[in-house]
Amino acid sequence: MPLDPPRLAAPGALLTDLYQLTMLQGYVEHDMLDTAVFEFYARQPPACRNFYLAAGLEQALDYLEQLHFTPAELDWLSGLGQFRPAFLDYLAGLRFTGEVHAMAEGTPFFADEPILRVTAPLPEAQLVESRLINLLHFQTLIASKAARVVLVASGKRLVDFGLRRAHGAEAGLLAARASYLAGFHASATVLAGAQFGIPLAGTMAHSFVQAHVDEAEAFEHFARSLPQSVVLLIDTYDTEAGAQRVVALAPRLALAGIRVQGVRLDSGDLGAHARQVRAILDRGGLGGVAIFASGNLDEYLVRRLVAEGAPIDGFGVGTRLDTSSDAPYLDCVYKLQEYAGQPRRKRSEGKATWPGRKQVWRRYDEAGCCCGDSLMLVGEAGEGQALIQPVMQGGRRLAPSPALEAVRTHALHQLDSLPPALQDLEPAPPYPVEVSDALRLMAAAIDRQAGWE
Repeated sequence: MPLDPPRLAAPGALLTDLYQLTMLQGYVEHDMLDTAVFEFYARQPPACRNFYLAAGLEQALDYLEQLHFTPAELDWLSGLGQFRPAFLDYLAGLRFTGEVHAMAEGTPFFADEPILRVTAPLPEAQLVESRLINLLHFQTLIASKAARVVLVASGKRLVDFGLRRAHGAEAGLLAARASYLAGFHASATVLAGAQFGIPLAGTMAHSFVQAHVDEAEAFEHFARSLPQSVVLLIDTYDTEAGAQRVVALAPRLALAGIRVQGVRLDSGDLGAHARQVRAILDRGGLGGVAIFASGNLDEYLVRRLVAEGAPIDGFGVGTRLDTSSDAPYLDCVYKLQEYAGQPRRKRSEGKATWPGRKQVWRRYDEAGCCCGDSLMLVGEAGEGQALIQPVMQGGRRLAPSPALEAVRTHALHQLDSLPPALQDLEPAPPYPVEVSDALRLMAAAIDRQAGWE
């Protein structure tokens, strides 16, 4: 029987903001335990994003199902001197008992469209805010970046190389998941293979070559130690000379039944080097050896190399992907939309919210391309596909989370359905999202009732 894959230690209930707990004490002491509805969404995207790609739902549901305070955590909170014994007793028994409705992972979405709705007693729904934003924001951020690379790579092999410069262990692991979900083919992060079943890919580092006196000897040692996956890094000293050494070594390896599968370029003018290396390999009878490129790549560099016809078969994308370097955060929020059966609305300047429980309806044209969304109140009859569906009831999933492969297939299909302008890297005209009359009327009624008009 296979062992369960190793996992990063799950953060406990204390991974939250202090104000969640101080608010909870106020709610509990004033008996504010009625049902609340919160929605997670992102505001206007940065200029370098034409859409968002929803990701992180599986981890969000894991968190909700496992939520509890341990005795050690409660003892620590008690020592702060801010929380009364009766409230700590309440926390000892707290579990998430609510409902969750959500947009499927791998679905593109746009400004102000909720991708997750939590319906639960107010303290429960409030407590989970910080961690839910943390999980949904990060994977959505990386998936939205990775999708841009996928859209310009013309089907070439893409591998996540970003662990070493990711912002921490969990970020590196979840970036591998988010990029694979968005259409990458593999990751170099070993734990991502163990935990999520993501295909692993990797070559060698310059240190392996440097540790040998002779570059050709380094290549041969590596090939004989890993004969099933021989991809050689050839730019440690001189890229073209490295390619020549591969040509000279290949026949000797072939006698031992070992085939060189590829070479990797990691520095310099990748397009120019790829053309010279391709010519060297082809003249040496190694036309079937692939060229893989890495080195500070992002969607813009990948697009340029593909457009120039550089003979590169795959790309390793690392730092700029796992840190989403051009847009390192999304303006996303988790806001109260209803409490005790009454819709609620925030009116802060530049941060106003649409009240009530909402649904997103998506329309498609005859070619299967999405052509417009409607943001409507739950219960309104919309046109097209309702994107937000129930996924949790009574604090438990309604069904197991879909396999990551299925999520990836869904994401690739969804990306293909985007209008061509949104698939491009340049800023596109805003995708049409209509707000229903009923929703506008509800907001106006709340404003009048509060004397804001």
